[in-house]
Amino acid sequence: MNDDMIRVKLPSGIELDVLDTGPPKMGPRDGETLIFLHGFPESHRTWRHQIAAFSDRYRCIAPDQRGYAGSSNPQDASEYTIEKLMGDIAQLADALDVGKFTLVGHDLGGVVAWAIALTGVMKDRIERLVIANAPHPFVFSKLLHINPDQRAASQYVRMFRDRENDALLRQKGLLPLLVKALDFQGSANMEPAERDRLLKEWSNPDTAVAMINWYRAGLSDVPPMDAPFELPADYATPPLPNVAVPTLIVWGMNDLALPDANLEGLDDLVDDLTLVQVPDCGHFVTWEAPAAFNAALESFLA
Repeated sequence: MNDDMIRVKLPSGIELDVLDTGPPKMGPRDGETLIFLHGFPESHRTWRHQIAAFSDRYRCIAPDQRGYAGSSNPQDASEYTIEKLMGDIAQLADALDVGKFTLVGHDLGGVVAWAIALTGVMKDRIERLVIANAPHPFVFSKLLHINPDQRAASQYVRMFRDRENDALLRQKGLLPLLVKALDFQGSANMEPAERDRLLKEWSNPDTAVAMINWYRAGLSDVPPMDAPFELPADYATPPLPNVAVPTLIVWGMNDLALPDANLEGLDDLVDDLTLVQVPDCGHFVTWEAPAAFNAALESFLA
């Protein structure tokens, strides 16, 4: 994958490193556009197999999102609210003169993509939505209260939010906290060069704090395991409409962080849903099963 990045300064003052590539004969501003949003704890290279496969026909835009890799990494958690994260993508699309496009998101990038589709940000520009192992916020928040498997799988978030771990982040970067919170061992499926790249990015204390700030700025609260498995009396979902644009969900079915209960009830929340389940694949479906993901995306775009 061509990894020539450009630096884009947004009106907010945030600067993002962005991969912007497309058909060499047409120029990167022609043809249909795909905007790819990576998740935690990665970078634009989450999409290396997809961009390699689709950039001959589509303009592919993949930022290192706020807080990641070499992009701006403000240290205050208040800089990572969902409104600001959505705003980054809207401002980026404007800065790169993007008209209509397909929005593709994985993990926390998928959370941003869901939010953009649900709230109607850029509603006249998003033609399709593609989600890879990122839960619908209504389903996920409910499961945290009533589903023991999801609550247990999400306890790491409570550790990420614990300020007592800030000294560890500052002294040694992100990796020791991943080991502490997730018993992180890495993946045998990841190429050594990709692993080395991530380890270098994680070693930057400012980047490590910024990445954890995504979890501290308003994502769903995770109850402790000894809390009752029931919805609170005041529980309610925001009065938002269904996702109306055609939506593809590709889900690695061996995801340890997101049990497949997250797939239940999506037909009631998405008007035009295509669901592709990938067996024998974990959370990082984009590079753990790139052939299956790319085939699903190819069919959906066609």
